[in-house]
Amino acid sequence: HPSPRSSLTCPHCLKQSNTFDPFLCISLPIPLRQTRALNVTLVLQCERWRFVRVGLAVPLLGTVADLRELVAREGRIPPEQVTGARRAGRRGAPPRDAEATGNVPQVILAEVSPRGFLRSLSDPEALGAAGEAGPVYAFQPPPARRAGTGPSGIGGAADPLLGIGGRLTARSSDCLHRAPASRILLLLCNTAGTGPQLARFGPPLVLREERGVSWEQLQQSILAQLRGVLRGEVRAQGTGALFRIRLAGGSAPCTYLSPQDPRPLCHPAVDRALQLSGAGGPPHVKLTVEWDMSTKERLFGSIQEEVVQDMESVRRQQQAHGQQHSCTLDECFQLYTKEEQVRAPLGT
Repeated sequence: HPSPRSSLTCPHCLKQSNTFDPFLCISLPIPLRQTRALNVTLVLQCERWRFVRVGLAVPLLGTVADLRELVAREGRIPPEQVTGARRAGRRGAPPRDAEATGNVPQVILAEVSPRGFLRSLSDPEALGAAGEAGPVYAFQPPPARRAGTGPSGIGGAADPLLGIGGRLTARSSDCLHRAPASRILLLLCNTAGTGPQLARFGPPLVLREERGVSWEQLQQSILAQLRGVLRGEVRAQGTGALFRIRLAGGSAPCTYLSPQDPRPLCHPAVDRALQLSGAGGPPHVKLTVEWDMSTKERLFGSIQEEVVQDMESVRRQQQAHGQQHSCTLDECFQLYTKEEQVRAPLGT
């Protein structure tokens, strides 16, 4: 009869005890799958915005930090643009611009649903729930702008535009941390409709903006990002707002920036959003640009969500994880004979 050896070693005196247990039959454990398939949409900046969906095999017990490494490998993004360590700062102080914080990751991971932004993913988080509430997007921020360019990247102040009115909120005069010379990263998604009919349209984008810009400059900068999907030129037609801007996520999801605020990005809620943006990515703020249906149809037509290119890895991972999990007899024996460590009771 076969007689497997069970060996027990004391970690203190290193004395070893061996026992042999003859058997006629044995029950072996079956190794469980250690990964699951997760699709991530890369938002890349080349000559124009490009959206690429990659398929990843993420560890079941991994963290978002592991996901960042997989994104770099599969998306062929330089590792220094994905992983790194945020420079420590004074607790409670608003984060500085990502360009000035040294070794800071340059990819933002966030969940985006058909209705808009859900949340940003922080490196210490477990990967178990990532992608369950909505698809995961990896945003590559634009490169740092050279000194001397206009605050909105379009050569100076924007002309006033005519549009719909927005809900008025607290102004930036309430903000204790004014930083008009600093730049922040803004994640943008556009929505139209209300209630159950609320839906995201067009591509979600990321831009780098000055904290001290006016509403008109911010509005013009957003329109410049959307020029690829606009039906035509948006000409200056007086003063006003074409849309409303709401801070997405966080503890105050219904905070709106005011068109009448001289510096809307100095709103105190923007500071709170920067502080809560999480570890593992550059400080950023998620903004939802809300359009009424008539303005949306006039400027964008029937455009829906962005067009995403699927890489071969999407099909490969779905096929691999869609099949029944199989293993060899040798893998079962390896799991059965795997070394275990038993901690001594407290006080011994």
